[in-house]
Amino acid sequence: MEIYILLGGIGLVTGFLSGLLGIGGGIVLAPLLLYAPPFLEFEPFAMRTVAGLTIVQGFVAGLAGSVSHWRFNFVSARLSVYMGASIFITALIGGAGSRYVSNNVLLFLFACLALIATVLILIPVKHDTENPDVTHLSFSRLRAIAAASGVGFLGGLVGQGGSFILIPLMVSFVHIPTRIAIGTNLAIVLLSSLAGFLGKAATGQIEWLMTVPLLLTVVPAAFLGSIVSRRISTYHLKRTLAVLIGLAAARIWITVIFP
Repeated sequence: MEIYILLGGIGLVTGFLSGLLGIGGGIVLAPLLLYAPPFLEFEPFAMRTVAGLTIVQGFVAGLAGSVSHWRFNFVSARLSVYMGASIFITALIGGAGSRYVSNNVLLFLFACLALIATVLILIPVKHDTENPDVTHLSFSRLRAIAAASGVGFLGGLVGQGGSFILIPLMVSFVHIPTRIAIGTNLAIVLLSSLAGFLGKAATGQIEWLMTVPLLLTVVPAAFLGSIVSRRISTYHLKRTLAVLIGLAAARIWITVIFP
């Protein structure tokens, strides 16, 4: 019973951060699932179990968060279609193929993605604004598809929706305002997480009973996080995201280097 209470508490934290920062939550959930149980003297989870739980959490958080951000007019339907379709296909391939990759390789890929995302989110951009107009949003379809395809495949491999690296790519590479990137990213990650979920579910990589406390806590926490996000400046949102990803990346790299 205690392990399910722990999972519920983890769901509250990751759900709130999903709504606040527009991420699926896997960048926070995975380290917590890896290190919190042994710290509290529970049996540690295998990386494959962690990957299965994070993909489920990413799907649910993406659904709840994107609905809330849509109400604030920070979700671009066109961008969601272009990037969502690309990421769905490539994440499905990555999710199904992850069963053939060792736990150590999955952990290494996860650490690399986190490091790249930390660097990208700190790159200053000139086109950002606090109140972007989503109805007049313009972007390169080729760049959007390229970014989504790469993130989808790698995200599917490590059990992530890919949002923690997709937001920095959308802002710095596709040139999307931060608030629209956060809102639209949740809609995109909803599709990529669904694809990864189907791939892992079909190959028996999800511990279904453990998903229950996560599902019960993620939804209300994600709605609350999206409301708070609207009241915080883009500068502080980006810095918070960079710190969060950086801490997670550092902890994962310690494990990779000193297993």
